[in-house]
Amino acid sequence: MSDTLLKPRSGALTDGASRAGARAMLRACGLQDDDFKKPLIGVANTWIEIGPCNYHLRELAQHVKEGIRAAGGTPLEFNTVSISDGITMGTEGMRASLVSREVITDSIELVTRGNLFDALVVLVGCDKTIPGGIMALARLNIPGLILYGGSIAPGQFEGHAVTIQDVYEAIGKHSHGGMTDAQLKSLEVAAWSRSRRLRRAIHRDTMALVCEFLGIAPMGLSSVPATDNRKSGRGPSCW
Repeated sequence: MSDTLLKPRSGALTDGASRAGARAMLRACGLQDDDFKKPLIGVANTWIEIGPCNYHLRELAQHVKEGIRAAGGTPLEFNTVSISDGITMGTEGMRASLVSREVITDSIELVTRGNLFDALVVLVGCDKTIPGGIMALARLNIPGLILYGGSIAPGQFEGHAVTIQDVYEAIGKHSHGGMTDAQLKSLEVAAWSRSRRLRRAIHRDTMALVCEFLGIAPMGLSSVPATDNRKSGRGPSCW
């Protein structure tokens, strides 16, 4: 296979004597001779520390990059933005949520076009990053796919399963005297799993499933929970 076929876009960025300056800068980021011979694969990560839906994507990205290297590519990860509806709800910050979808799309497209990536993998986890990733792939028209971070099993409170939705409902109950401060606090703590996102089968799970039927996500991926070993590649393959 010729370099043109193997690197239809990135060859213009890294190949030839005239690109020594670009290679020198990429070497400073850890790339070596063999890396320049392989297609450059962008890994668009919507990881952010402010919100559980995308919090664990930083860890998953490491497994994705290992897979890209094993398949003969050179992964280059970059970050985007994300706004959590659940955290900003009821505040002025919620106004930024819908806008973030377009910024996510624009940022993924900008970095991918600017760095001439040959293909793209987008890690998503919420109902703004998923459509943002989809729109970016549609604009770019290069080989790519969406990988959904997944959901987690409910927590336990007073003998029954609870999710973040139960917390919101409890706020109303508490405001009418139907729940004590201590009970609300206990529910708040029980519904949260620090290292993984909460299950709430609404927009994001539906959109993740739609990605499979659109052919831009591996079939069966959306139903694999975030904590399942298959998600990180430690168990039977789900990609």
